[in-house]
Amino acid sequence: MRVEIWSDIACPWCYVGKARFEKGLADFAHRDDVEIVHRSFELDPGRAKDDTELVTDMLARKYGRTPDEVRSMEANVAANARAEGLGYLTEGRDHGNTFDIHRLLHLARARGRQDELLSLAYRANFAERRSVFDDTVLLDLAVEAGLDAGEARAVLADPGAYAEEVRADEREAAELGANAVPFFVFDRRYGISGGQPAEVFTQALEQAWKDRPVTAAGDAAACDADGACEVPGAAARNA
Repeated sequence: MRVEIWSDIACPWCYVGKARFEKGLADFAHRDDVEIVHRSFELDPGRAKDDTELVTDMLARKYGRTPDEVRSMEANVAANARAEGLGYLTEGRDHGNTFDIHRLLHLARARGRQDELLSLAYRANFAERRSVFDDTVLLDLAVEAGLDAGEARAVLADPGAYAEEVRADEREAAELGANAVPFFVFDRRYGISGGQPAEVFTQALEQAWKDRPVTAAGDAAACDADGACEVPGAAARNA
């Protein structure tokens, strides 16, 4: 069985959702027969490559939130992340365009290191205050994930490298009706949106394995295509 996960490094609920999915997968009897493929989804595709700002400033400006409201939003996500054993910095993190990260993730997939790079990029972005919008940091992460430094450097230097693969993922997300991430698709038949609890993912895996429709337990937090990360995800839907 194949599970495809559309996500973005800039999405905190994708970070939390990955951890919850992995816990749910660990409790699935057929976990060794599940192939995981991470797909690209950009929350801020119109932003220029070198245009970065603090996440807190972006949230306050884009959604008209006060500093106190932004701190409350970030504290809520942090509590969810820490409940899953994840580090989460509520201040000092950058926000920017994630296209280059997605291109590198496609290289990593081709070399069998996609999950390793994704995990390192999430940790760098949310827990370590290492800007994943800096090519030097991205190259370091690629090497840490087991990729060849020269090959990763060449991809970053060529804006066209793996660009079509990223765009193809994004077109597929639109065709599947995914307007929020994380978005999980099971064997191209059933889908779940949002960072659901681990037990919901276990149930989804079991139902998909038996070729039954997936029913998620209510809404869960997600980041929508507009970049709003406080908006609950949609209930489970057929893909």
